[in-house]
Amino acid sequence: MAKLQSVNTVQGKETLYVDVDDEITAIIDKVGVAKGKVIALVLPKRCPVLQSVVNMKLLKRSAEKAGKNLVLVTTEAGLMPLAGATGLYVASTPSSKPAIPDSPNVSADGPEDIDEPLNVVDGNAAEGGEDEDFDTKAVGTKPVGELAAAGAAAKVTEDDIDETIDMDGDDASDTPAADTGKKAKVKKPRKDKHLAVPNFDSFRKKLALAGLVLVLLLVGLVYAMKVLPHATVTVGTDSSTIPTNLTLTLDSTANKLDTTNNTVPATSQSQQKTSTQTVQATGQQNNGQKASGTITLTNCSGNTVSVSTGTSFSSGGHTFIAQDSATIPDSNYTHSGDCKNDSKGSVDVTALKGGADYNLGSASYSFSGNPGGVSAQGSQMSGGTDDIITVVQQSDINNATSKIASSDSSSVKQQLIQNLEAKGLQAVPVTFLAGTPNVTTNAKAGDQTSSVTVTAVTTYTMLGVKKSDLQTLVNNNVEGQLDKGKQVILDDGVANAQFAENNPGTADSATVAMSVKSQAGPQLDVANLKKQLAGMKSGDVKSYIEQTPGVTDVRVKYGPFWVSTVPHNPSKVKINIQKAGS
Repeated sequence: MAKLQSVNTVQGKETLYVDVDDEITAIIDKVGVAKGKVIALVLPKRCPVLQSVVNMKLLKRSAEKAGKNLVLVTTEAGLMPLAGATGLYVASTPSSKPAIPDSPNVSADGPEDIDEPLNVVDGNAAEGGEDEDFDTKAVGTKPVGELAAAGAAAKVTEDDIDETIDMDGDDASDTPAADTGKKAKVKKPRKDKHLAVPNFDSFRKKLALAGLVLVLLLVGLVYAMKVLPHATVTVGTDSSTIPTNLTLTLDSTANKLDTTNNTVPATSQSQQKTSTQTVQATGQQNNGQKASGTITLTNCSGNTVSVSTGTSFSSGGHTFIAQDSATIPDSNYTHSGDCKNDSKGSVDVTALKGGADYNLGSASYSFSGNPGGVSAQGSQMSGGTDDIITVVQQSDINNATSKIASSDSSSVKQQLIQNLEAKGLQAVPVTFLAGTPNVTTNAKAGDQTSSVTVTAVTTYTMLGVKKSDLQTLVNNNVEGQLDKGKQVILDDGVANAQFAENNPGTADSATVAMSVKSQAGPQLDVANLKKQLAGMKSGDVKSYIEQTPGVTDVRVKYGPFWVSTVPHNPSKVKINIQKAGS
């Protein structure tokens, strides 16, 4: 068996680097053309080409045919079983000791026997002589760097030595390691920066960040150039305020506007509101026993007097009712005309109401139908008892109804205004009117209860008119006061008209006073003016507007600071028209 001989030269050992995209044929070619006999094959992470046992075998057989001894430099755990099954040496670094990884348990038809002796001849044996045996087990305990220097004791010719190298591929010192007796220093191979694989994750992040910054810049530019710019143009004029005060008759039966009599067709809008109010009952009623007694009548009237059943007798606010009737003839008189009081009659009476306060002592009574001259004297009244209960009084019902009438009706008023405006009409709030409520109660006067609830259904009304009718009346008044040629009606003021009513009207008609303040001045079409001023600078804006008769002053203000022309967007332009003296 031949032994593996190597020297610390380019022919003795060589380090090769495998790229991640190298094919197996390319790796075999690199190994074949290498000059060294010990090849340290540095593998990249996740080397896909050697994940196949077939490729491992091809690599090993090619190296054996070329007389090379391969050492795979890698820490890839997935390659260890394949290397062990194939019989390839593996080292974690170029300076660590190579070893054949443990072979996985395989069936009889597994890879070829990895214990076959490896005969490696490096050409350093004497002519005609045989190479010494190469002990692979002994070699497995030594670093790759020591293998490269192990053949320094063998004889080599001057032609076989170009230069000495170590596992890092760096130049060795002029003094061989064998001569100094020191162990050769092994350095890690320096990476070639030009062959580094770019970090595409970092590149994508930077690209996304750059895109985001670009978008933000574009959005900021659009916001600064389109959204923020604005302009305010203040136009001073010799405009004036012209008042209009008219008395109008609003009539829901009128068909058209009467400008002579200021009669305006009106629309009556109505809405019902149901309100409830509960109050405590304040009445009291005595349901006790009624007192009774007898009343004696003395007739000195000059005529016969009859008292019927049901006649009421009163004394001190207490009323008693006759329970039977009596006829009393007239009394006799003395020769001097004095009544002898000798004609008497009596009736039984019962108190009108129960209560102990009707237990009156002997007292005089008055009675209905007394012709005069008849006196009534009551006996002791007795039998009255007290049993006080709470009942509803009519005043309780009236009190609840008053509270409903005085309750807040502003929400109904606002709803009527909105309903009229929804019809395209201008509401006249002073015509708001509450109709007579339809009142119902859950108890009537005299009912025994602690409280009474009153429900009232009230119909509210308001009048509305066409705005165009009001504008016609106002314009007729204002046009007679305009300075023709210089002034036009800038604002008729109808939208802010004020109304007053001296006397309440009805649900269908009313007489109201209307007060309007109209503004007259130079004829300026604000909406069109905004379009005409688009893109103009301050001087051009002033020159353009001052051509209009009646304009006395023009001031232009831009914002923000970088804006110097009127924006093209009309919504970003505000035009203020100031009347004279403001």
